[in-house]
Amino acid sequence: MDEQKILEDCYRNSLSIAKQLGLRSVAFPSIGTGAYGYPISEACRTALAAVKNFVEKEGWPQEVVFVLFSPDDLDTYRHAVRELH
Repeated sequence: MDEQKILEDCYRNSLSIAKQLGLRSVAFPSIGTGAYGYPISEACRTALAAVKNFVEKEGWPQEVVFVLFSPDDLDTYRHAVRELH
C-alpha cells in the first residue's frame, strides 16, 4: 500500500471513529510530517482532500482544525487550500 493511501485512510478512519462517538469537532496534527519525514506539501494536500471528501459525503463534522508546528507549515496549508477550491 502506498504512503498517500495510508495517510488518506488515517484521516478518513479517524473521522469515522469521531463521528461514531458523536464528536462535532476534530483536531489533527500534520500527520506524518514530523519524525516520519513525509513532505508537508504532499501531506497537506492529502489531508485536506481526505477531510474535504469526508465532510462533503457525510455532512459532518461541524469543525476540523489542523494544528501545525510552524508559520511555514501554515503557509503550506493555506496555499493547498487555495488550490483545492
